[in-house]
Amino acid sequence: MERKEVMKRIGKKISVFLVSLFVLSFVTFAIARLAPGDPLVSYYGERVEKMSETQKAAARKRLGVDEPLLVQYGRWLERAVHGDFGLSFQYKQPAGDVLAARIGNTLLLGGAAYIVLFLASLLIGVGCALHEGTWLDRVLVKAGTVSACVPEFWLCLLLIFVFSVTLGWLPASGAYTIGRQSDVLDRLAHLVLPLAVLVISHVWYYAALVRNRLLEELGKDYVLLGQANGLSLGRIVWRHGVPNVLPSYLSLMAIALPHILGGTYVVEMVFSYPGLGALAYESARYHDYNVLMLTVLLSGTVVLMANGLVNALAHRLDPTQDDTQILRESEGEWL
Repeated sequence: MERKEVMKRIGKKISVFLVSLFVLSFVTFAIARLAPGDPLVSYYGERVEKMSETQKAAARKRLGVDEPLLVQYGRWLERAVHGDFGLSFQYKQPAGDVLAARIGNTLLLGGAAYIVLFLASLLIGVGCALHEGTWLDRVLVKAGTVSACVPEFWLCLLLIFVFSVTLGWLPASGAYTIGRQSDVLDRLAHLVLPLAVLVISHVWYYAALVRNRLLEELGKDYVLLGQANGLSLGRIVWRHGVPNVLPSYLSLMAIALPHILGGTYVVEMVFSYPGLGALAYESARYHDYNVLMLTVLLSGTVVLMANGLVNALAHRLDPTQDDTQILRESEGEWL
């Protein structure tokens, strides 16, 4: 009976996942097609101005953008199910190949930012909770509040001006210097400023949530009992307080993934970092529909899978919490 319940739960989650991807694909497809602009400009460039109306009509037919919206979506969906996401109008090659050339850069930047944020938020939150009311706590709270209010694009420009233009310490754009793709140190140098922006912009929000939740834990009876038995406050927090907070923190970090991905895309555009963010902007600007669809679907898939995996992990760490309870804590109690 228990196995049936587990399978039913898994089947329900898979169904929700597939329906969510379907809705996301249709909405993206419809908005992209209905947006003003001519996809022929993306494919043919300035040659479009010299084409007659008959030639334009024939070109639209070849590209498959002359039929009704639902017909276009049906054909795209049929090909996509078989792994064919169409041709990039701008790059004249399969959309999957275009995305494959950029995805590694985004995974490197976004993955590094996510890991650093997870660890830094936890450490800062624990440090503030252990030193509540001291000068260290007050400085971190004020500095974190200011950093959380600074727009990401403005922080990008500020760091470029200070560390690239004024001091000349770090590169201002790109993922690597031309001709040095295999140079690890060069890639790390190009990663420093974008990574710093992502961490500074998001770290205090999650650190503050850890701090507030740990302060609630410090008011519970087991903390007083542990101190009465001679245990240090730090030991109590790390051995008991942090594990109690961890399930909700993991769930919150899953919900935070879309925000971090969105921040990654913004940072990529400002730093001219060749990742999925810059690619999504280019494909939307130049009506490169197939690349845009694939980029949005990949981002949506990552977000949905991360939420499912981390909620499952949080449920295993604390079986008393269901998904509704976790979401409520993340959106309500933590605030």
